[in-house]
Amino acid sequence: MFYGKVSNKFGKIEMNAPVFDEEGISKNTGKIIPIYPLTYELSQNVIRQIIENGLKQVENELEEVLPEYIINQYNLYDINKAINSIHFPKSFNDYNLARRRLVFEELFTMQLTLLNLKNKYAIANDGIEFSKDVKMEELIDKLPFKLTNAQKRVLEEINSDMESNKSMNRLLQGDVGSR
Repeated sequence: MFYGKVSNKFGKIEMNAPVFDEEGISKNTGKIIPIYPLTYELSQNVIRQIIENGLKQVENELEEVLPEYIINQYNLYDINKAINSIHFPKSFNDYNLARRRLVFEELFTMQLTLLNLKNKYAIANDGIEFSKDVKMEELIDKLPFKLTNAQKRVLEEINSDMESNKSMNRLLQGDVGSR
């Protein structure tokens, strides 16, 4: 049994980098075989073998970073099963579940990191406390148009933030014709 790129070019059949299984040994036959980006002239077989050897060395001893209740709540693979299944899946469902776990972990970790940075920033940085004598209503009344209730609410929130000594980090966006 062989695997490889087969193409018809000018009526000829070409095969690039075929992979053969020995008779009686089905290392690739009937399995989902990952395709990795190649570098340093390494072949797919060499990269697969390196990954297989690396996984054998850690022998399912990768440290879990997600709490067990998160894994159970979202029905996720544990880290060892996910890493093994992303490289050597037994089925497309196995691959999809492994990928789901790894994507979840990446986004979860990023969200926690951003939340941590936000909290550190809020604690470490005092803002400028503006005078409470200046009233937002005076500015609003001078506008040549009427604000929507949502616009008034946002400006009141900004005014309240500006009167406190906490640092404010906001983006105020509005499109022409939006309400």
